[in-house]
Amino acid sequence: MKKVITYGTFDLLHTGHINILRRAKELGDYLIVAISTDEFNDIKGKEAYYSYEQRKAIIEAVRYVDMVIPENNWEQKVEDVKEHNVDIFVMGDDWRGKFDFLKDYCEVIYLPRTTGISTTKIKTDLNDSKHV
Repeated sequence: MKKVITYGTFDLLHTGHINILRRAKELGDYLIVAISTDEFNDIKGKEAYYSYEQRKAIIEAVRYVDMVIPENNWEQKVEDVKEHNVDIFVMGDDWRGKFDFLKDYCEVIYLPRTTGISTTKIKTDLNDSKHV
């Protein structure tokens, strides 16, 4: 069985999220999604609309996802890859090169992001529409 892992906050689920999850799942047989916890988002300076538990429930409902684990810190990726016997690490290409250190443990693939959609854009568009 080929295992794939990806990481993210996965707030305000959109087609870009679905596309990366679908493409990640197509690379293997079992997809693990590590979702940033609320505490880790605080450290990163990110604010999610939904709590970790809500985001976890939403991502668990996506048919491509086999397992959801918490992402508590930047350093856990090597341990996650080893603990879950991961074959492929997947991230959006906006992170290209940032996780190449994982090539010692598994294949690293950066997938193109879906053009024109992001959680940041959604939040900006919603905020802008309030001021029209």
